Amino acid sequence: MTQAAPIWVLADPRPGTAAQALGLAERLGRPFRTLALEWGALAPLPMPWPTLAGLTGAARALIAPPWPRLVISAGRRSAPVALWLAARGAKTVHAMRPGFGAAGFDLLVVGRHDAVLPAENLLEILGAMHRMSPARLAAARHDWPALADLPTPRVALLLGGPVRGGPVRGGPVRGGPVRGVGMAPEAAARLAAQAMAMGASVLASTSRRTGDAAAEAVAVALSSHPHRLFRWGEAGENPYAGFLAWADAIVVSGDSVSMISEALATTAAVFIAPTGEAPRHARLAESLFAAGQAQPLVPAATPGPRHALDETGRVALALAERGLLDDGGGR
Repeated sequence: MTQAAPIWVLADPRPGTAAQALGLAERLGRPFRTLALEWGALAPLPMPWPTLAGLTGAARALIAPPWPRLVISAGRRSAPVALWLAARGAKTVHAMRPGFGAAGFDLLVVGRHDAVLPAENLLEILGAMHRMSPARLAAARHDWPALADLPTPRVALLLGGPVRGGPVRGGPVRGGPVRGVGMAPEAAARLAAQAMAMGASVLASTSRRTGDAAAEAVAVALSSHPHRLFRWGEAGENPYAGFLAWADAIVVSGDSVSMISEALATTAAVFIAPTGEAPRHARLAESLFAAGQAQPLVPAATPGPRHALDETGRVALALAERGLLDDGGGR
C-alpha cells in the first residue's frame, strides 16, 4: 500500500496484538497502509498524552504526511501514537484497553472479559478481533485438502503457553519460542491425550510460547494415533488455518486469547482447557461459556452445537454505522 492510503494500521510487534488491527482493516475492503511499529527505550513507561516518544527513530520516520483519515490500532503502547495522529485529523479505532486517553478515541473495541466501564465510544465483543475471516477459512479448506483424509471426527489441538517474558522491543519472535517460557510437557501431553480420546484424528499446532519440550511431549503422545503436528517455527507452510477449517472439534489452551478467538470463527465445538491462566483469561473463558460459544474441557466432554462467531465482522459493520468510514477510505 502507498503512504497516501486513507487508512493506517499501527501494527504492534506482538503478532496477536497486531492481528486485531490488521483483521479489522482487512474486513473493511478498503486500501490501507501497515506501519510496523518498533518500540524504543521509553515504550514501557505510561504515556497519558499523544506522543511518538515510545517509538524508535526508524519507526518515527515512517510517520509523515499525508495524514490518514482513519487509524486502526491495538494495544496500550500504540494508543499514544494513534492519539497523536488523531490530533492531525484522523479518526481512531482502538482495540484493547488503551491505558490512558480512552475518551479520545472515536471507537474502543474491548473484550467483555476486560470488564471496562460503559462509555459512549465503547463496543464490547466476545474474545478479540483476529484475521481468521469466513473467506480465509473457506480458502484454507480448499488449500489443505489432504487434511480431509484423516479420520473423523478430527480434533484440532491448539497449544499456547505462559504469557510472560518475551521481547520488549522490535519485531515478533521468529522461528522459536519466547525466551524463558514454555508450557509444562506433562500438561501438553495430558491435553494431547484428551484430544485423542475425543477424536479419531488430531490436528495439533504449537505456538511461539509453547516451547520445544512441550512440543516433543505432544509428538510422543500422538505417535500411535492418526495426526498431523505442526511445531512453531518448523520449515514449510503453516497449516494452522487448515486445521481450523477441517476440525470437527477444537481443544485450545486457556492461556491464548488469540487462538481461542480464532477457534470461535469456525462452526466446530470449542473446548477451553484450563492451564493455570491469569484471571483475565479465566474471565474470557467464563464469558464464552455463558454465551454458549465454548465449553470447559472436562473428562468425557461431548461436542455440542454452536454457530460461528464473527466479532471482527460485527466491528467492521459498526464502523460504517457510526460514520467512521465516511472520511476513512470512502473517497
